[in-house]
Amino acid sequence: VQLQASGGGLVQVGGSLRLSCAASGLTFRSSRMAWFRQAPGKEREFVAAFSDGNTYYSDAVKGRFTISRDSAKNALYLQMNSLKPEDTAVYYCAAGRPITSALRTPSQYRYWGQGTQVTVSS
Repeated sequence: VQLQASGGGLVQVGGSLRLSCAASGLTFRSSRMAWFRQAPGKEREFVAAFSDGNTYYSDAVKGRFTISRDSAKNALYLQMNSLKPEDTAVYYCAAGRPITSALRTPSQYRYWGQGTQVTVSS
């Protein structure tokens, strides 16, 4: 299984970015897919997930970020709008089996992409 994240960059406060994650080697439709992020000196935190036909968001990004996927392309996306300096982090896509309800926990995901840096300047 390989996950390849892309689309990060430098953006000003209030701007937008769209992250992409290309997945291979897994059954995309039956997998739980998620985005996490990690800022310097902080733990990896949940951002959004797509599981069992439903979407889930952290309170920090709800209303600003949108997770979506294209099963035909085995691709996962994260549209990020109204970006804030506190959104600055390395963003990771992750995949796993929807075995438990703990979809906000990093340890529930077996596969991880390499991360893409998002920097929001004020």
